[in-house]
Amino acid sequence: MNKITFTIATMALMLCSCTFNSNNDMTENPSIKTILNRKSVRKYTEQKVEKEKVDLLVRAAFAAPSGKNLRPWEIIVVDDTAILKGLGEQLHNAPMLKNAPLAIIIAGDTVRSSYWYLDCSAATENVLLAAEALKLGAVWTAAYPYDDRIAVIKSFVPMPDNIQPLVVIPIGYPLDPNKQPMDKYDESKIHYNKF
Repeated sequence: MNKITFTIATMALMLCSCTFNSNNDMTENPSIKTILNRKSVRKYTEQKVEKEKVDLLVRAAFAAPSGKNLRPWEIIVVDDTAILKGLGEQLHNAPMLKNAPLAIIIAGDTVRSSYWYLDCSAATENVLLAAEALKLGAVWTAAYPYDDRIAVIKSFVPMPDNIQPLVVIPIGYPLDPNKQPMDKYDESKIHYNKF
């Protein structure tokens, strides 16, 4: 075998090997990787989130599935520092809002859909995954079903009676960009064909 033939054969073998490995290691798929790397981030730098990224986060929310395609969600983007600080001071579950440059409130129309909170949960997860994909940090902070939290949110961001906030998502660039996700995998909770 001459040198050129050997080089071509070696390169072909390497290419096949790379293709084979990447096809078999499904955790390297960008979508799967984003899902597995999602983490709750509560500390942010002072860097503002660019409008292009905010737009992508909102588009991700709208891409969520919804029962009967009713899409009962309303999306409120909050970047007013006074509102963020006020929410952070009054919501005991979300003090990180005081230092977040951005929050997205996912709210639902209770008249449009009786299961608005399920659809809004899907929209919320999409925002969290999009934040991870964009190298942003975010965390789910529940409003619904807590009347006191809902009242606080509505005092800062007035909305009609039929619109209920499900969650406030603080978002920003992570103070610790190397934070690792928790391993939540639990084989004992997996059941095949029976419980």
